Amino acid sequence: MKRIIAPSVLSADFGNLERDIKMLDASQAEWVHIDVMDGVFVPNISFGFPVMKPIRKATSKVLDVHLMITEPEKYVARFVEAGADYVTFHYEATEKIQECIDLIRKAGAKVGISIKPGTEPNVLDEWLDQLDLILVMSVEPGFGGQKFMPSSIAKCEYLDAKRRERGLNDIIIEVDGGISAANSRLLFDAGAEALVAGSSVFGAESPEQAIIDMLNS
Repeated sequence: MKRIIAPSVLSADFGNLERDIKMLDASQAEWVHIDVMDGVFVPNISFGFPVMKPIRKATSKVLDVHLMITEPEKYVARFVEAGADYVTFHYEATEKIQECIDLIRKAGAKVGISIKPGTEPNVLDEWLDQLDLILVMSVEPGFGGQKFMPSSIAKCEYLDAKRRERGLNDIIIEVDGGISAANSRLLFDAGAEALVAGSSVFGAESPEQAIIDMLNS
């Protein structure tokens, strides 16, 4: 199985954003994770389209965009236009799941759906054959630095079993929240392939080594 680390730009130094993105570009991280928050779906605000452009310019890595916003169907295509390779929206944020999937696919990006800690993974069963990625939140979305919720491990195991059962092995299971080298092995063993890490990367003495430590856990 793949092992992908997707450092979250939300934890980068925005006074030195280009420097931090170029560091990631030279690291063993395959993806760059971009958290977009609107202050409505989650109680915090991050950034939007203007920040996407310099990030896209500074790296050739996969841009993994996680939308924590209400009515994502209004914006998904614009994030693809801004350079996103994956666009992930929240199951809980819209009643127009099929429309979001279709808009992302039509715009030319890969489709992801995320579920919050209180949402069971079986709600995604009917959509699995249309997805490229499932993002399991292992903290409540909206803030960095939270403690990892072990309940996410069972969700990964469920989703891994379900994709195998249905022959959908190309779907990537991603986990976001409280991830470090201390728990990355548990998640990889449970079937996750992509791990989002923020403070454990950017807060480390050597972010590049922190990425390697998670990959080799």
